[in-house]
Amino acid sequence: QVQLVESGGGLVQPGGSLRLSCIVSGSTSRIDAMRWYRQAPGKEREWVATIFGGSRDYVNSVKGRFTISRDNAKNTMYLQMDSLKPEDTAVYYCNGDINSSDYWGQGTQVTVSS
Repeated sequence: QVQLVESGGGLVQPGGSLRLSCIVSGSTSRIDAMRWYRQAPGKEREWVATIFGGSRDYVNSVKGRFTISRDNAKNTMYLQMDSLKPEDTAVYYCNGDINSSDYWGQGTQVTVSS
């Protein structure tokens, strides 16, 4: 049984930083693309970033502020979030293409407020 568990969310002031982690556990013979999504209150879930091999891609609103990375030895994906803005407030979810199936974590809350 594959599980994705996010951590690292919290309350931060505008301009601050947080690092989210997503740990993949279970039988993972193959991990392809990994992604971060977010969902703000009253809004649809939005794709934030993808990492696949040496390729990284970001939604325009976070380019230059967020960095996605991955430690394959630890089966962990990260999202370093800098220069946070109130509009980054959302529940952040990790998502992965694992063993040719699609998996989601339970989400971690990020709140940016003074």
